[in-house]
Parts: sequence; structure tokens; C-alpha cells
Amino acid sequence: MLNKLNHTQLLRYAGLFTWAMVGIPLVLNSWYFPVAEVEETLLSKPDMVGSTVAYFAFGLAYWLVTHDLGARKPRWYDIALLAVMTITAISVSQLTGTGLGAILLMIVAGVIPWLMPVSAGVVWMIVQHMALVPVFIKGQGFTPIAAVLQTALFIGYSSFTFVTGFVAKQQAQAREDQRRLNAELRATRVLLAESSRMSERLRISRELHDLLGHHLTALSLNLEVAGHLTEGKAHDHVKQSHTLAKLLLTDVREAVSEMREDGGIDVNTAFHSLVDGVTALKIHLDLPEMLQLDDPDRAHVLLRCAQEIITNTVRHSGADELWLRLAKMPNHIELSARDNGRGAVSLSQGNGLRGMCERLAEFGGHLDIMNIPGQGLSLTATLPTKETP
Repeated sequence: MLNKLNHTQLLRYAGLFTWAMVGIPLVLNSWYFPVAEVEETLLSKPDMVGSTVAYFAFGLAYWLVTHDLGARKPRWYDIALLAVMTITAISVSQLTGTGLGAILLMIVAGVIPWLMPVSAGVVWMIVQHMALVPVFIKGQGFTPIAAVLQTALFIGYSSFTFVTGFVAKQQAQAREDQRRLNAELRATRVLLAESSRMSERLRISRELHDLLGHHLTALSLNLEVAGHLTEGKAHDHVKQSHTLAKLLLTDVREAVSEMREDGGIDVNTAFHSLVDGVTALKIHLDLPEMLQLDDPDRAHVLLRCAQEIITNTVRHSGADELWLRLAKMPNHIELSARDNGRGAVSLSQGNGLRGMCERLAEFGGHLDIMNIPGQGLSLTATLPTKETP
């Protein structure tokens, strides 16, 4: 069963198991442990009720924050849930006078790398543990030095879960990058197959036209001359052969025309192959029912532009949805894209955007970018379908 779970799911259920195990001493502390002789350490019923509420609030927040962890971009409510987990974990220790909350903070440490940068995550982990120092002093009678040393010990334990979560996140990102690269390779393979098919049809049509058509034309001319030189039954057979030769020549010309007209590259299939391999982003694809291009190079430019748009959206935009639309105009093709990311205060063209502009400019096209901070990024790539004078 465990082999069927990915890294994220394993970490999630391991955290839930640890949370459930913390509940055992919590129950024993309230039901079965004898009453302490020192009045200050006696827990009243409201304390146990409060610790129980904090305990289950922690579990609920953990369940919500780890849902689809790694498969979506962190949102503000994820940080809020993380704060709830931290506060409730400290509350468990505060209300029970034990170190149970420190164990819960270890679970929090495994979630932190998924929701924030490493540097901010390290600060969060240290600060949340330092809040346990007064809990150990007041609840367990530790001296300040002993409380700090105990907290440092728990920080060491939590560091291990923090690194484990960070490594799992890197593995998930590596798998997603590999999945996206495989999708790009499949789309490129489809485009190459379409290009090869188109080239082969064009080659066959040229061979039919240049060789078979030429010989049939020569045969028709010779039969026409023979028709003038023969008489009687021979003349009738030559005339019939001449008619058949002209019909055959007409059929060859029609076949050549059909092969040339039906020789376009199917762009839709390549785009579907490209989108199917991206799971970290929900892509809405809007394509014409049938879009074929006669020029393989132009089809390649469209595919590369779409690849770059998807890659930039996944890596830099912070979006979880992308809309791609491909429209064929009388003299050009438009590839438009928009996302629901955070946008950028100032947009600088990196290698990816510059590469798109250069590819489009090579065929007389251009790229228009509209950036609205906080509302995502929109761009439109225009590619002429014919050579411009």
C-alpha cells in the first residue's frame, strides 16, 4: 500500500499518525495520571478542555493545509493555517504543562518548506520553538538555562523533519519538471511526425507529377500521332488507348493536387500533447476545430512559444490557471495567453521572452505583453502565415 503513495502523501499520513500518537498521552494525562501533590501543577478541567480543543484544531488545520500539498501554489490561507498549527501546538504544551506541543511543532516543521522559502522557514521554526521556553519554565519548573537547552533539543529534532520536507519538495518539483519535459518531447515528436508526413507526401506528389505525369503526357502525344497514322480497327484501338491515357493523366494530376492540399501539419495534436503532461497548472486550451500549417518552421515556432509560456507560468507567475487560445486569421495566427498569477511590478525580458520575440521576428511576427501587478500576465504572439514582402 505504501508503494502506491508519493512523497507528499507519505509525509501527510506520517504527520497524521504522529498527531494521533500525541493524543494518547493527552488522554492519559487527563484520565489516568494521579493528581499531582503540588497544587501549581494541577490541571483544572477547563485546561484539559482547552488542550483538547487545541489538539483537534491542530489536526484539522494540518489536514486542510496538506490537501494537495505540492500540487498547487501556496496561498495566504495556507500561511494562516500554518500559524493556527503553531499556535495550537504551543497551546497544547501551555495547557497541559508538558512537552507534547513540541512534538506537534515537529509536524509543523515538515510542512514549512512547502509553504515558504527556506530562509523564512528556518526563522519560523526557531521562533515557534522559542515560545516553548516560558512554557517549560512555568509548566515544568525548568530553570531558564534548562528550558533553553530543552528547546534547543526539540529544534534539533524539528530540523530533521524540516530537511525531510524540503527534500520531498525538491523531489516533487523534479518529478514535475520531468513530467513537463516529457510532455514537451511528446509534443515535439508529434510535430516532427507531422512534418515528416508532410515532407513525404510532398515528395511523393512531386515524383508522381515529374515522372509519371511526364511519361503519361509523352504517351498521350505519341498515341495522338499514332491515331493519325493508323486506319481501321487499329485506329479505333489507338484512339481508345489515347482516351485512357488522358484519363489516367487527369487522375494523376488530381491525386497530386489532393496530396498537396492535404499536406498541412496538424498543430492541434501537438498542443494537446504539450498540455496533457502539465499537472501543476490547470490549462484551459481553446483551439480551432482544425488548424493545419503548410510550413513546418512556423508550426515549430508556435509550439516553442507555447512551451515557453507554460514554463514561465509554472516557475515565475505563482498562478494555478492558464488560458491558451489559438486563432487563425486570414493572414496570421494569434497565440494568446493569460494567467491568474501575481503579475510583476516591473517586467524584464529574460532569455525565454527574448527567444520568443526572436523566433517570431524571424517570420515577421511580434509579441505583445500586458502586465497588471496582482492580476496576472497576458501576452499575444502574432505569426504571419505567409511571407510578407
